[in-house]
Amino acid sequence: MGAAALATLLGQENQAAEAGNEIGLADLPHHKPKAKRVIYLFQSGGPSHIDLWDYKPNLTTMHGKPLPDSVKGTQRVTGMTAGQKQFLTNAPIKPFQRHGECGRWVSDLLPHTAKVVDELAVLKAVHTEAINHDPGITFINTGNQQIGHPSFGAWLSYGLGSENQDLPGYMVLISQGTGKNPGQPIFSRLWGSGYLPSEHQGVRLRPGSNPVLHLSNPSGIDPQIRRGQLNDLAVLNERHAQLTGDPEIEARIAQYEMAYRMQTSVPDLTDMSDEPEEVFEMYGPESRKPGTYAANCLLARRMIERDVRCIQLFHRGWDQHNSLITHLANQCRDTDQASAALVADLKQRGLLDDTLVIWGGEFGRTAYSQGGLNSGRDHHGRCFSVWMAGGGVTPGMEYGETDDYCYNVAAGAVHVRDLNATILHLLGIDHQRLTFKFQGLEQRLTGVEPARVVQEILA
Repeated sequence: MGAAALATLLGQENQAAEAGNEIGLADLPHHKPKAKRVIYLFQSGGPSHIDLWDYKPNLTTMHGKPLPDSVKGTQRVTGMTAGQKQFLTNAPIKPFQRHGECGRWVSDLLPHTAKVVDELAVLKAVHTEAINHDPGITFINTGNQQIGHPSFGAWLSYGLGSENQDLPGYMVLISQGTGKNPGQPIFSRLWGSGYLPSEHQGVRLRPGSNPVLHLSNPSGIDPQIRRGQLNDLAVLNERHAQLTGDPEIEARIAQYEMAYRMQTSVPDLTDMSDEPEEVFEMYGPESRKPGTYAANCLLARRMIERDVRCIQLFHRGWDQHNSLITHLANQCRDTDQASAALVADLKQRGLLDDTLVIWGGEFGRTAYSQGGLNSGRDHHGRCFSVWMAGGGVTPGMEYGETDDYCYNVAAGAVHVRDLNATILHLLGIDHQRLTFKFQGLEQRLTGVEPARVVQEILA
């Protein structure tokens, strides 16, 4: 009976795999996708758009002078700077130069990324209502500031399924930068499935000899014994599913089977002994050290080669409230070379055209200083920069504009809901039609408020 139940399960999986969609919805994609996969390089803590991407000569002229009330307005600010007597304009800590055929202004803090700007679309007027980390990172990753909603990658797994039978459709890697250590905490709910079936939650890979917890067989248990246990367990779970009608039981059976296959596929994925020396040189010296941002970027490329649908890297340390000059420079050194290498590596392998790469955080930083000049910058959600590459995005362009103080959106506003709607669109999904009924609402990643696809950046 166990063998029969397993054969049925595997038969269903094989039929879906032949259709190119293991567990996705039957009516997806809604339209022809530009991207098949996505890598989200999430920079946790809020990178300073002022110091990296949003060049404004006026800030240098106004350095040390109070930020005009007409610019600051009545904006709600965090408790870390609300009591300051002065809000002094703080110029970028490093010069900007033009790079690439597109002539993009990029900070000297990002010399490697500057070399691939002709592949990037820079969105310079992204905005959010959140002004603190946890609501902000929850909002941009789940479409809601309150916890309990499915993550971005879980929605993709639910809607599109997986093209790889041996690895999850959504995988997560975390690294700690040297900009601020420890950085803001990263909670597992950020890659959780919320009210979607649990097989769509992300699976985290950890550095070291045990990349996925509880995956290895204990002493005395070999693959044949484990296979027999899973066959018997599948019979019991199937009986219980027939009695209760609980879809989570079917999800549990599928996850046990995935874990069994991952006992072989994960070691193969994480064994980088087959990578040539020039690849490690491209990604930088840290790429040989498991758990670093550079090593995770290289792992992300390996996952793309194995058709993992969604890969998300969370890199902590971008919260520069103090020691701005030292910490921001350190954080850029952690990420600059590997981010650029990932884009270049995907392109040279012919994978960038159908892989969407996204770089950005939960918000930006203030144009005024927190404390003394060049000491630090507070959180700023009114405008910040995000870049995207590949996967149907127009290369070498920028969209949106901020005012002369990098403080307010002047044109081309992109709300975080618009950003998520655009990402879904590039993957062949109409954000208004990807829904799941929960608590009486047709829930969706972009929420119930209006959201638009940013057509201006599409190739």
